[in-house]
Amino acid sequence: MTQSPTLSRRSASSAPAQLRKSKQRGADARAGYTFLLPWLLGFIALTVGPMISSLYLSFTNYNLFDPPKWIGLDNYTTLFQDERFLQSVGVTVGYVVFGTPLKLAAALAVAMLLNSKRRGQGFYRSAFYAPSLIGASVSIAIVWKAMFGDSGPVDQGLSFFGINLGGWVGNPSMTMPMFILLTVWQFGAPMVIFLAGLKQIPADLYEAASMDGAGPVRKFFNITWPMLSPVIFFNLLMETIHAFQIFASAYIISNGEGGPAGSTLFYTLYLYLRGFSDFRMGYASAMAWLLVIVVGIITLIFFRTSKSWVHYSGDAK
Repeated sequence: MTQSPTLSRRSASSAPAQLRKSKQRGADARAGYTFLLPWLLGFIALTVGPMISSLYLSFTNYNLFDPPKWIGLDNYTTLFQDERFLQSVGVTVGYVVFGTPLKLAAALAVAMLLNSKRRGQGFYRSAFYAPSLIGASVSIAIVWKAMFGDSGPVDQGLSFFGINLGGWVGNPSMTMPMFILLTVWQFGAPMVIFLAGLKQIPADLYEAASMDGAGPVRKFFNITWPMLSPVIFFNLLMETIHAFQIFASAYIISNGEGGPAGSTLFYTLYLYLRGFSDFRMGYASAMAWLLVIVVGIITLIFFRTSKSWVHYSGDAK
């Protein structure tokens, strides 16, 4: 069969058009990579490069001054024979397990209060978010240490009610509650995310539930929790990862020693002490990579288990 002249002309005319589109896509791609190049260079030089170096150093004996000596898996096997390392794991896990849920509970409770229309709503939102703007800075840690120290405002306030603790900073049984209070106090960031999620829940669902006689508790568990579950999952994952990285406040409040009695010896603080106080950078690198692996496993578990309790609006019924 011979091709008709009309089809031949259409094919001939479409070829230059396709060539122009291909050239335009190539030009757009080159422009995009050009603008992305500074970030890529910084990512490779400041993130990927140090990570690869740290991975290599984790298999060596390196004291920052002499050339690293390859020792294989000795750093990793020594970790689990180190009592202070195991203590730092216990302190950090306790902080994550108790601090993260309490922080998210406070953030969700305040977000639900701020979700209702009332006078001065903008002021209240700004006031509750303000502590998160400061972050876990050195200044906040110094103020917190002064507040909860011996004869500090908190100690004096409790003494008025006959509770004499002698300060929380020097009391091994009270240092963890102090740090948990600090992280709960800075609930502003997850609160804003919860508030945005609450705004996306249709009001018709609550109105229909009210007509069926549902109370606040049933509305929360049957409407708010399922509709907000993707946001809860995001906040839970991010705050868990963030809790494992606590360092600045622990370093300042414990004077960089992890005391008293190792009660503030968080994982990252012990990593710092090993690397920059004891000059065992290979050992510290092994700790860093072990933390990366553990956080990665926890993240994987979160994603695998999320299928049973996280509900998306686009899921098939």
